[in-house]
Amino acid sequence: MARFTVDLTPLRKNRNLRFIFISGVVTRFGSALTLVALPFQIKLLTNSYIAVGAMGAVEIIPLIIFALWGGVLADSVDRKKMVWRCEAGALFFSATVLGNSLLHHPHLFVLYIVAAGFSAVDGLQGPSFTAMIPRLVAHEDLPAAMALMSLRWQFSAIIGPALAGVIIATSGVKTAYGIDIITYIISVAMILRISAVPTLKDGTTKSIKAMFGGLHYAASRKDLMGTYIIDLAAMFFAMPNALFPFWADQIHSRWALGLFYSSGIIGSIVVTATSGWMKHFTRYGRAITIAAIGWGACIALAGSTNSLWVVLLFLGLAGASDQISALCRNTLWNQTIDDEFRGRLAGLELLSYSVGPLAGQLRAGTTAAFTTLRTSVISGGLLCIGIVSFAAAKLPDFRHFDLRTNPYAIEQREKKSHQNNPPNSNSEK
Repeated sequence: MARFTVDLTPLRKNRNLRFIFISGVVTRFGSALTLVALPFQIKLLTNSYIAVGAMGAVEIIPLIIFALWGGVLADSVDRKKMVWRCEAGALFFSATVLGNSLLHHPHLFVLYIVAAGFSAVDGLQGPSFTAMIPRLVAHEDLPAAMALMSLRWQFSAIIGPALAGVIIATSGVKTAYGIDIITYIISVAMILRISAVPTLKDGTTKSIKAMFGGLHYAASRKDLMGTYIIDLAAMFFAMPNALFPFWADQIHSRWALGLFYSSGIIGSIVVTATSGWMKHFTRYGRAITIAAIGWGACIALAGSTNSLWVVLLFLGLAGASDQISALCRNTLWNQTIDDEFRGRLAGLELLSYSVGPLAGQLRAGTTAAFTTLRTSVISGGLLCIGIVSFAAAKLPDFRHFDLRTNPYAIEQREKKSHQNNPPNSNSEK
């Protein structure tokens, strides 16, 4: 069993990682409440599929712009400072949406502005956070550390949405927003205790040229491009989250709205809790492809039934499939990309796993508006299977990726080994 149990060693021996973990558990819990409250409030104000799906649309442009620029900043400034300043920015937006919810007639446009603001802050913070981990954690501990980073998000994401349904039903969205504010304050206090992560001496300049340098590096690596394309396709075609408030109504289970959001997380946390196998697994290209196809199949099956518990079962299996893909992608990225490009590539990674879901919400909502909710869910799952299979067939470098033989992975292992065991200058003399 020890082979499959999540490895807690990095938490025990790394003080910085403990603070990051605690901060993430707290702040993600509050964010999960807001994740449910925002679309629910839009639904209350409009009762429109398209209006709820449009929340994803207003988030896309800020995310793209700020994730790319955030990647450049992550390679040119202290990454810790970027993370806590962005966390403080998110606190401001939480306070804004709380103030709006206290009005007698809350403004719809404020909800969209806040959604765009959260997206911009996430875009700025994400690359610095992702690029910070390899600098604070030993190279051999990275697979376990990334599993723990997933676990910190999943723990809060299970409890948050489940409680959100109860909190919103009993106290309204304003209580959910208020709790989110408190969690941001605690999170900032934790992040401030982390060691500084300054830029390298020859760090990247803050320029458009530097941003395009990162894009050129990514484009030169077909194995990386495969991870981005596969995840974008899977999330765009088969992300049903915008439909959850309507889906719960359709099967007469409004009380279970939070379970729609948390069921996928439950599946993913089971995978993370048994992620010890990551220490021995190396064929990430194949695993990511199969997991993305599994995600699409489970979403299609969830849309084919009106039984609440069967729907939740397939959403849970979809979450498990997605988490297998996420663990493999994160390890592939962190063990093959040089620190010189780590921030800028982290910005692209953020886009690859964020733009797809946001655009997918608009696709799901628009399709449901012109057809039916069931058609939107099933067709999305089937399209995911088809597009992912086609893309993988066209990307052999990605499909056959193996951590043992990949030249970039070998180069990073040798570089880290040299840094940890520098040559003895006296013996050389």
